[in-house]
Amino acid sequence: MNEFSARVHELIPRLRRYARALTGERSAADDLVQDTLERAWNKLHLWRDGSDLRAWLFTIMHNVHVNQVRSRMAAATVPLDEAAEAPVRPTQTDMLEVRDIDAALQQLSLEQRQVLLLVAVERMSYEETARTLGIPIGTVMSRLARGRDRLRVVLGGESAVSGLKVVK
Repeated sequence: MNEFSARVHELIPRLRRYARALTGERSAADDLVQDTLERAWNKLHLWRDGSDLRAWLFTIMHNVHVNQVRSRMAAATVPLDEAAEAPVRPTQTDMLEVRDIDAALQQLSLEQRQVLLLVAVERMSYEETARTLGIPIGTVMSRLARGRDRLRVVLGGESAVSGLKVVK
């Protein structure tokens, strides 16, 4: 059990990064990570020793996030006033770029954002991403391509012109 806990502890920064990108809010991301770890602990008997712990935890996080989104859509909620938080002015251009990228990621569909983050940020293979999200590899590739194209448009101001020709 000690080795398992140590391995999970090593993955927490990756889980937090993915959760932050999914939710767009630090507190919601922390809650998602906590819910993920709680579910993993409760379902520890289902984990097979020797399998990919990272993929297992990301799968749990994906499922928890989907359940939370569904429950939020089912129940009418009133968002907290974000103006109550003290604004923090970025002091470096890196912070501005991170903010722009985060805003661009939030413009993607949830499905595209999930695939893009798992492949590009978490460096999961297409197969691992497909297993984690429970979708075919072709769907992973399609969502990744569309997500990247959309990011290029949002970040670079490029037009969404297709490279395909119209054939009569």
